[in-house]
Amino acid sequence: MTYGIIGLGTMGSAVASALVSAGRQVIGTTHSPATALAAATCLGIEVGTDNRALARTSDVIVLGVKPYQARDVVQAIAPELDGKLLISVCAAVTTADIRAWSGDRAVVVRAMPNTPALIGAGMTVLCAGAATGSEALASAVELFASLGRTAVLDESLMDAATGLSGCGPAYVFLIIEALAEAGVKLGINRATSTLLATQTLLGSAQLVLQRGVHPAELKDEVTTPGGCTIDGLVALEAGGLRSTLISGVMAAANRSRTMRTGL
Repeated sequence: MTYGIIGLGTMGSAVASALVSAGRQVIGTTHSPATALAAATCLGIEVGTDNRALARTSDVIVLGVKPYQARDVVQAIAPELDGKLLISVCAAVTTADIRAWSGDRAVVVRAMPNTPALIGAGMTVLCAGAATGSEALASAVELFASLGRTAVLDESLMDAATGLSGCGPAYVFLIIEALAEAGVKLGINRATSTLLATQTLLGSAQLVLQRGVHPAELKDEVTTPGGCTIDGLVALEAGGLRSTLISGVMAAANRSRTMRTGL
């Protein structure tokens, strides 16, 4: 089976790398000969600039272009898509749009991975198009499982997933930066402070996943009566950390919804 990746940006390259590591046959395309050569050298795969030729020779196609480019690309390759699985990682673009642009030829799955997929620690949310069977969806889930964890949601929740896990790494980086700044202010050198903040978030996240309990229960285990942690939590609540994070996710999800009006 041959996997074709149209668009070898950050996420397209991550998918390609994972497939190569799994021993799969992978080809790709970029927008120019220069970028194709660079991608081929980096990824060790055949990379060209002809999207239709790629679609013709691929069994599964991953669409990794910018959302505003999706319509033109899908319409151009539509004659080669009969019955083929087309996985879109284009934010805000619906499965119905992809299916319509393909002339109802493609079997469509929509995926929203995030950047930790680059190191095999991603979170990818997937949904199936109206005419997509369970086997095709399972194939897409298997592909992205090689990049980290996966979840399948109804498409009506994809904007919410975009705001939460798709954009989420940026929120976490901001939190790490802020915690590290606090350490610097308290006298810890920047490199050590960043290490303390980063490993604390990593370990805490792993604990939530491994223990499988509500984060509030784990928070209470750290918070002893009259101790340091409760003072820190009170200050964070007073600063609106909880409501600010919720507002950030909602704002990003709303932006994902409104992006469709320009497509």
